[in-house]
Amino acid sequence: MKKIIRLMTTVSLLAIVAGCGEKKDDFKYTIDQFADLKVMRYQIPGWDELTLQQKEYAYHLAEAAKWGRDIHFDQNCALNIPARHIIENILNNYEGDRECQDFQNFLVYAKRFFFANGIHHHYAEDKFFPSCSEEYFRTLMTAVGDEDKCDEMIPYFYDPQLFPQRRSTSTNGDIVALSAVNFYKGVTREQVEDYYASIMDPTDETPIAYGLNTMVTKDENGNVIELPWCLNGIYGPAIAKICEELNAAAKVAENDIQKRALALLVEYYATGDLRTWDEFNIEWVKDTIGTVDFINGFIEDYNDPLGRKGAWEGYVNIKDHKASERSLILSANAQWFEDNSPVDERFKKKECKGISAKVVNAVCLAGDSYPATPIGINLPNADWIRKMHGSKSVTIANITHAYDYAAQEAPASTLTEFAYDEAEIELYKKYGSHADEIHTDLHECLGHGSGQLLPGVSATAMGEYSSALEEARADLFGLWYTADPKMVELGIMPDNEAYKAEYSNYIRNGLMVQFNRVELGRPNTEAHMQNRKLIAEWCYEKGAADNVIEKKIRDGKTYFVVNDYEKLRDLFGELLAEIQRIKSEGDYEAGKNLVETYAVNIDPELHKEVKIRYDALNLKPYGGFINPDIVPVEKDGEIVDYQVVYCDDYLQQQLDYGRKYGIL
Repeated sequence: MKKIIRLMTTVSLLAIVAGCGEKKDDFKYTIDQFADLKVMRYQIPGWDELTLQQKEYAYHLAEAAKWGRDIHFDQNCALNIPARHIIENILNNYEGDRECQDFQNFLVYAKRFFFANGIHHHYAEDKFFPSCSEEYFRTLMTAVGDEDKCDEMIPYFYDPQLFPQRRSTSTNGDIVALSAVNFYKGVTREQVEDYYASIMDPTDETPIAYGLNTMVTKDENGNVIELPWCLNGIYGPAIAKICEELNAAAKVAENDIQKRALALLVEYYATGDLRTWDEFNIEWVKDTIGTVDFINGFIEDYNDPLGRKGAWEGYVNIKDHKASERSLILSANAQWFEDNSPVDERFKKKECKGISAKVVNAVCLAGDSYPATPIGINLPNADWIRKMHGSKSVTIANITHAYDYAAQEAPASTLTEFAYDEAEIELYKKYGSHADEIHTDLHECLGHGSGQLLPGVSATAMGEYSSALEEARADLFGLWYTADPKMVELGIMPDNEAYKAEYSNYIRNGLMVQFNRVELGRPNTEAHMQNRKLIAEWCYEKGAADNVIEKKIRDGKTYFVVNDYEKLRDLFGELLAEIQRIKSEGDYEAGKNLVETYAVNIDPELHKEVKIRYDALNLKPYGGFINPDIVPVEKDGEIVDYQVVYCDDYLQQQLDYGRKYGIL
């Protein structure tokens, strides 16, 4: 798992990384708020400096990304697209009273549905429901000519027993059967695992990502089979449009590496052959010279209860050359960081190959990265490709800065509410934004790229716990090195005190603040939140004898205060070594024990307190973005430029995308 997600838990007062410039007074970042969500805009610094060819290249890559939208909706649940069509029909054609409270409640549900790419919360993964009544929803459907669909679809929207969770984390049932994701049909967890065990070669040192791009079901004889997501298979019409735009992009690519990579990606989409997917990733990793880059395909397996199926994702970005200087320093010193990490020598890479990192500005978000998007990405996911050919890491500056600027538009801050005293607040104000970005760099550039599996250990050995453990491993790598004197020596950290801002903020979030996102009485199930809770809870417990992290109560409010930063760093190193061992040896039981013990269960009284304190701030815990439009500019019948138009209507963009890119 190679993403880092931004928690909207602090207000960053500084934008340290070069490239985004100062906030424009006339540019409003926050454009909509509803339920627990905030929708923002982002700017694209550097667009005007691109050549016409580079702009055209980015334009076609962005179009290819948008054509995958339907795929992601369908992957999240089998009836999401018919449900979306009903919602779109009402929004486009309903002629009744749109000002009444019932319709306003429907409108909130529609916005939530688009944000989540379906009926399940994009982060918590539980099904959410319209606030208007079933009877009113039925009148809306009837009014726009969809009355014949009511009996089938009304339960889809309202029945809590129908598809209750997108990805089940139940410990008492079959997580395949209990998950709503459209990856498995008519099969059990045991049957799926037996199937893959029967076809995998444990001696293969370059294994394909078994099951990444298929649905698993049964044939007419009851045999377990895979149905591919490819040009002549499932999602064929959408994939055809994606390939059409990828071919158009190849004609104006910046270099031959990009052209070869795109050709392999199109071939992979045509055949579904995962060996070709590997060949594409190897070629894609080589392109470190281009300014425009992209992600396109079935990539991350967070949504799969078994950690195999790739959610469709598209992303287009342009390199911020000046801001990337810091990332280049980290990449150049990758071997030093690997050699000096606190993990067992057996699990370290003897030669770090092809690790590249850069700071980028997003141009287009799509699929699994839209509207909610990561602030950093590291790919490819195949362990052997990373070891033999390298990886690419990006820190997405304009997204990070949009969060920061939007936070400045907000009336309150979790920092002042949950930090213990002025000293802690001032520490974060002085260093926090920069230290957080450095941690992201280390997480993506080096953390995910560090370590190695022992021979014969499968990349899927951690099963349903793989995502949380991998994110914890990368986070711990970043936390350990954020405090290393080497960072000051390299000119990346300003002094030997700056890391403390990240440490205190991380513990504060991991032990408390992030739980504002979880409904009372519910467990902590999202991989990134599990990762943070695991690390913070483990360190709190293991450091108790030395009072490394102290729980303090003042005026009836709880705070967690770091008393000994050096010992906390030692604990981070100890846990990093253990999680690397677990992954390298494929120790499933030890990994399961860590996650189930430290990452899942939330203290109910503390949880209630966090919710009350957070709700009083009137902030939204989740954020996402709408894309700018890239508009071709014609003169005398020829395209002479591609102009960026910053949209400001979230719902309108969703409806426009449905009309233009709805194909399944």
